[in-house]
Amino acid sequence: MLSLWRKIRRTGRVAEPAPPRPSGDMPAAAAALGGSVQVRHVDAGSCNGCEVEIGSAFGPVYDAERYGARLVASPRHADALLVTGPVTRNMAAPLRRTYEATPAPRLAVAVGDCARNCGAFAGAYGLAGAVSDVVPVDLEIAGCPPRPEAIVEGLRKLTGR
Repeated sequence: MLSLWRKIRRTGRVAEPAPPRPSGDMPAAAAALGGSVQVRHVDAGSCNGCEVEIGSAFGPVYDAERYGARLVASPRHADALLVTGPVTRNMAAPLRRTYEATPAPRLAVAVGDCARNCGAFAGAYGLAGAVSDVVPVDLEIAGCPPRPEAIVEGLRKLTGR
């Protein structure tokens, strides 16, 4: 056991270097956040594929928190909403209320093709539309579902790190 502790002490902390900063423009409201963003996730009617990838993005491998993004449980504590799925008719009003409950300056991020343009659900009778049809969207993350790297890159655009 002692030899294991010696090896750990000799090796030190091992971590991969951070990838380069994401290219593209930072949303204007994100500049006021000062490099840290509190995120509230809202499922507006998705198939849960994006939720699995968001869980991976905040998990130990991709660790979005090291770039200043943190999930919070209440929209009143959030700076940004991470919205997944096309907005169903039943979720249109709750999404608007959640957006309005988020203090200004607030951001909305549409995660996945369904949130961006209804994706595979386009034309379905139970939809109110894409996220941008219900609340103003500041950033879109493409993919069905988007890879955790893409989600982390989008969050890094919000934090500027």
